[in-house]
Amino acid sequence: MVDIPQQPKQSLSRVDVVKWIATAVQLVGYGLTGLGWQPWNVFAFFAGIALWFAVGVMWKDRAIMVVHIGAFISLLAGYLSAN
Repeated sequence: MVDIPQQPKQSLSRVDVVKWIATAVQLVGYGLTGLGWQPWNVFAFFAGIALWFAVGVMWKDRAIMVVHIGAFISLLAGYLSAN
């Protein structure tokens, strides 16, 4: 019998945890949009945007930060004009 070496368990880094939570929250936002659940979909998107912005900060990735600032401004403008 051949022993197969076990790879050590890798724990997720903080940024990985935030990234996956942000992804899940964004997917919830899409689902709520599909169901027509306003304004809950917008609130989910705001949370997802904030979390993805945090990922950009942790990675020092300005492109991720800028796109999520733009998404926030666009979503906020649409939300305010609808109410």
